[in-house]
Amino acid sequence: MLSGKTVVLGVSGSIAAYKIAYLASSLKKLHADVQVIMTKNATEFITPVTFESLTGNKCLVDTFDRNFEFSVEHVALAKKADIFMLAPATANVIAKAAHGLADDMLTTTFLACRCPKYISPAMNTQMYENPVTQDNLKICASYGIHVIDPAVGYLACGDTGAGKMPEPARLLQYIIHEIGYPKDLAGKKILVTAGPTRESLDPVRYLTNHSTGKMGYAIARVAACRGAEVTLVTGPTEIEKPGFVKIMEAETAREMFQAVTSVSYDQDAIIKAAAVADYRPAEVSPEKMKKKDGELTLALERTDDILAYLGQHKREGQFLCGFSMETENLVENSRAKLVKKNLDMVAANSLKVEGAGFGTDTNVVTLITRDEEIRLDRMSKEQVADRILTKIFL
Repeated sequence: MLSGKTVVLGVSGSIAAYKIAYLASSLKKLHADVQVIMTKNATEFITPVTFESLTGNKCLVDTFDRNFEFSVEHVALAKKADIFMLAPATANVIAKAAHGLADDMLTTTFLACRCPKYISPAMNTQMYENPVTQDNLKICASYGIHVIDPAVGYLACGDTGAGKMPEPARLLQYIIHEIGYPKDLAGKKILVTAGPTRESLDPVRYLTNHSTGKMGYAIARVAACRGAEVTLVTGPTEIEKPGFVKIMEAETAREMFQAVTSVSYDQDAIIKAAAVADYRPAEVSPEKMKKKDGELTLALERTDDILAYLGQHKREGQFLCGFSMETENLVENSRAKLVKKNLDMVAANSLKVEGAGFGTDTNVVTLITRDEEIRLDRMSKEQVADRILTKIFL
């Protein structure tokens, strides 16, 4: 995903510096060229050897280090960088970045970079909330530097509050969003539904299905990375919601129907990856319910058919893609759904195929349109999402 991309990580003197080792490792696994620059204070928390072992590159600390190929090192690296992330960023290094001070290798290279730059503050709550620090962050933002809001939690000093550096996985998402994909969907509006719905039977029980939301979340995440304006309507899930998208939450099929229809007309494409519960308790009186063996049998009715409604009300130029989970006759059943619900494409998969179905990190999908069938090999859900989006728009 990041092959051919150079990521520069600037590490300053915070206890959170050790977490950047995990970020460097994750970036390396995505085939990025990872370059790490440390302040001298940062080396008190984690050694340069750690980063050199993880990245395969020399970790830079000393501006006047003579042990490198002859070039003006900070300028050469600044020109090479596709993104520069300063994390953790102390109050001191943020102040330097805001006012153009360049008195070490990190700040000199940061000042020389013209690539997208990100700052992830990490410090004591009182330091972070100090008006001077807040003003410095505003100055950085005014210069086009992206400031990542710190997390709120228990800090190394024993306080609880804002100032905690986000986890490496979160920082990785910022990097992937910035440089992981071409922004070829800029200007497009995409609505994605994901996850299950729940239909309450009583205060304790509900009807649902095994959907985890992973496929829909992957589509939303990749679409946002490719520059689209994404709205995600999600049922209740246990996974982290993707960043950089507008989130609308729904519990029941009716709530999801209402959320989708409230914004559907304005979308260039709608991709329904949610697995909606098919039935809900019917609104009938208890005396009309049937008893069997002395027990009350609950009357059920079909939930709202979101795809059918969208197909009936599809505006000109709008692309509608649904998902079809089958156990037999995959293509035939999915093509019938395509025609019946006036869809432009169905992404069909089978519960019987290894690596497909609910809860997995991979999928095996067949893309079905009016004119063709394209069977994709087993791949990650992010890769499937990328292929679906490319098929829709390009």
